[in-house]
Amino acid sequence: MNWQDYIVVDPTICHGKACFKGTRIMVSVILDNLAAGILPDEVLRSYPSLDREAVQAAITYAAELARERVVAIPA
Repeated sequence: MNWQDYIVVDPTICHGKACFKGTRIMVSVILDNLAAGILPDEVLRSYPSLDREAVQAAITYAAELARERVVAIPA
């Protein structure tokens, strides 16, 4: 899965937040939905311009970000 095929960061779209190509749907919105327990099929019904591969790209993108940064977890 090459998330770059689905996700773009453009300073003129959504203030430079990561969005799905050809949309103004921010990747963080999809990840928030998934984190809240909303199933991918439900997410796709809410965002019909996306497909299953776009949802997978969001997860892959998040995984890559998690590898690149250290997030402090309070004890």
